[in-house]
Amino acid sequence: MVTGIEILLLVLVLAFVLGASTIIETVRPFIVNAVVGLLVLFLAQVVFGLSVAVTPIALVIVAIGGVPGSVLVILLSLFGIAFVP
Repeated sequence: MVTGIEILLLVLVLAFVLGASTIIETVRPFIVNAVVGLLVLFLAQVVFGLSVAVTPIALVIVAIGGVPGSVLVILLSLFGIAFVP
């Protein structure tokens, strides 16, 4: 026989799973942008020999901006404005 506690636990687990799913769907584009942007920064360092300091601010710019954000970080580092190691 199903008790009230079991039903309450089922409802709580269902709410947690739905909430986690919503959070993951919201954060996924930022994760993809960050990974692609960091890959661009890594390739810029390996292929072209550029040195860019990867800081939390640079990661935020790359996560929000994606590839254009990583190009901006590279350009700012090239001109010595910011993100210079």
